[in-house]
Amino acid sequence: MASIRNSAKAVVVRDGRLLVTINQDRDGTFYLLPGGGQERGETLAQALVRECLEETGIHVGVGDLLFAREYLSAHHEFAAYESDEHQIEFMFACRAGATEEPRSERLADSWQVGAAFVPLDQLTELRFYPAALKDPLVKWARGSGDLPCYLGDIN
Repeated sequence: MASIRNSAKAVVVRDGRLLVTINQDRDGTFYLLPGGGQERGETLAQALVRECLEETGIHVGVGDLLFAREYLSAHHEFAAYESDEHQIEFMFACRAGATEEPRSERLADSWQVGAAFVPLDQLTELRFYPAALKDPLVKWARGSGDLPCYLGDIN
């Protein structure tokens, strides 16, 4: 049995656009929040700053925890490919400089092909993971209150 992995993710919204990584797999293009696994000896905030630099080239300031989700791969559509993953993702509100733009060279992950700011109003049309996060992200960006922090085992 694999161990449980902590992951920190950045929610960076600027001018109505969300910072994402652009990725490719056998089914085509998909989008993720930037961020990744916490290494032993680093805080979630440190992991998030490091991962955002690696994946987007943008230095983020880490703010409040917005959402937490669990991902148990055996319960979701990719179970045939990764049946033993158990990850807990902590999603933080983050800030990026007003003029900083994501870079697309020297990318951290083999499936990543770029990074960009995408309009929040187009999020529902994108293959974005976790898909169940689309609605809470848009509601948060629009200032809606009463959003749950813990989202459960979603994808």
